[in-house]
Amino acid sequence: MDWQPLLLTFKLALATTLLLLVISIPLAYWLAYTKAKVKPILETLISMPIVLPPTVIGFYLLIAFSPESALGNWLNNTFGLQLIFSFQGLVIASIIYSLPFMVHPIQAGFSSLSSTMIEASYVLGKSKTTTLFKILLPNIKPSLLTGIVLAFAHTIGEFGVVLMIGGNIPGNTKVASIAIYDEVEALNYSAANSYSIILFLITFSILLLVYLINGKYLKRFWG
Repeated sequence: MDWQPLLLTFKLALATTLLLLVISIPLAYWLAYTKAKVKPILETLISMPIVLPPTVIGFYLLIAFSPESALGNWLNNTFGLQLIFSFQGLVIASIIYSLPFMVHPIQAGFSSLSSTMIEASYVLGKSKTTTLFKILLPNIKPSLLTGIVLAFAHTIGEFGVVLMIGGNIPGNTKVASIAIYDEVEALNYSAANSYSIILFLITFSILLLVYLINGKYLKRFWG
């Protein structure tokens, strides 16, 4: 079995999760506390990847990143960046596709905190940045963990988006889900089963860890 697709999958999941964490914390903070009229529209856009078929998202990203489009042409001419059929393109597409899985748990964590906690911090002279990193984030660790794990696991399982954007280039864009599809098409069920069971066991373990940490079973375990 070729291990390269699995290594590339975890590289993609790690890069996507780290970037999503940086993006999602301020975004979720704003969504949790803002009263702006555009909030429902933004929340809807963020949630769209949950309900839209991955191929729809992949198709429009393919059009947007294409060298013939205004955005793709600008990226190519300005930065020499070609997003179609590249690992960088997979990362950007994965960030968009997994965004709600990181933002929603963190937003829910912020929303669950008492407003008096923030007010007390401001009364003590703490800035918004200090309040965020020293007061709020330490109190929503379960939500942060849930967002990180869900985004990571969701990126591992991507197929339609990565196929549309990255294609099937070994060592560059051929992730494990694409490798499974290739092996099934080639009637090589043994290799497909090897890839599948590795992904199944890893994602099962990751999700089990979240439930153990955030759920009642961990509380019972520690007594």
